[in-house]
Amino acid sequence: MAAGTCRTDVRYRVRGLRDCLNVDDFRTLARRRLPAPIFHYVDGAAESEHTYRRSLLAWDEIGMAHNALVDVAAVDTATTVLGQRIAMPLLLSPTGTARLYHWRGELAVARACAAAGTFYGVSMGSTFSLEEIAAAADGPKLFQLYVFRDRGLSIELIERCKGAGYAAVCLTVDTPVPGMRERDLRTGMTVPPAFGWKTLLDFAAHPAWTLGLLRGGRLRMGNLENRAEGRQDITTLARFLGGQLDPSVTWEDARRLVEAWGGPFAVKGILSVADARRAVEIGASAIIVSNHGGRQFDAGITPIEMLPRIADAVGGQIEIILDGGIRRGMHVLKALALGATACAMGRPHVFGLAAGGEAGVRQLLALLHAEIRRNMILMGCATIDAVSRSMITNDRIAGYPIHKGDLGMAAV
Repeated sequence: MAAGTCRTDVRYRVRGLRDCLNVDDFRTLARRRLPAPIFHYVDGAAESEHTYRRSLLAWDEIGMAHNALVDVAAVDTATTVLGQRIAMPLLLSPTGTARLYHWRGELAVARACAAAGTFYGVSMGSTFSLEEIAAAADGPKLFQLYVFRDRGLSIELIERCKGAGYAAVCLTVDTPVPGMRERDLRTGMTVPPAFGWKTLLDFAAHPAWTLGLLRGGRLRMGNLENRAEGRQDITTLARFLGGQLDPSVTWEDARRLVEAWGGPFAVKGILSVADARRAVEIGASAIIVSNHGGRQFDAGITPIEMLPRIADAVGGQIEIILDGGIRRGMHVLKALALGATACAMGRPHVFGLAAGGEAGVRQLLALLHAEIRRNMILMGCATIDAVSRSMITNDRIAGYPIHKGDLGMAAV
């Protein structure tokens, strides 16, 4: 070992949930339990996956200082997002086709979220219907919308959300067309599937996953049943959903959905100050600063790098949710310090679901909640509001000046 280095690569094996201490461990276990095409579908990203990797690494470039001798005997991690009081400033982003990862799919995630006291983002492409998911567990839920070519379908989904008691909806705006995900092309995870004999052998080598899939019955897209012609299987409905993506959507379309919903409304996929301001203008309650996990556009800046610019432009006018590369509770606190109201994560909870169903998601959320609380104590922050930009030690992030004047901390 070279002088001055610190060895951290302790050898260990992740055999089950008891061995999972962080998101990477859940990912390792998920990779073991899923057939390769399914794992790479969730783990992969667009084109060269450069943006995805940068979203993970950008956090390491942000330093924080702590305040000493602060009374942190009683720490409160709770906050309010989209009109709902939640136990921690972390919610789950919409991710589709959850039954591909565990046979209980979205129902398991909804129950885990309710137990953790936080928001569950329900995907347009969920394998259970939005009504079934709402009935599965209490707790606030956010439904993902698109502006479809058939505008009536978007309005119909809004009315269904009202009837099912959803707390909020979010409009995803960064998907005018699907991204080019090369891993899926190589594994045959396409619409329709193009699986070869090696893939079928891989399915056979994962009997627990295969039996679980069979146990759950026919794969569905519960929110779109009876919308497409022909068989109502997942391949037909996925093709229908892809065909409904409309590259002609404008901010006026988004405004109409805000008005039709009439409640807490988020716009997901914001990565510029100009678009953040437009979201304020149309009356949105929140923006989700996100690059879709790097699954769409492979030349985009990372959400955490854009966050301080956006927060300085619209902070106080709209809630700001940061979604991108969250893997630690400390990442959540860094985002809060840079102006986020809360954070959201997608892939990590899918890894938890694949690793252990509802129990896996519960454990993942509990670990991250504990990390948030522990680091708040270490930082000298008794409440979420006490986390501030003055604790950031960087002068600039992606070339943007972070501090306007004195940092205001003796520790820096």
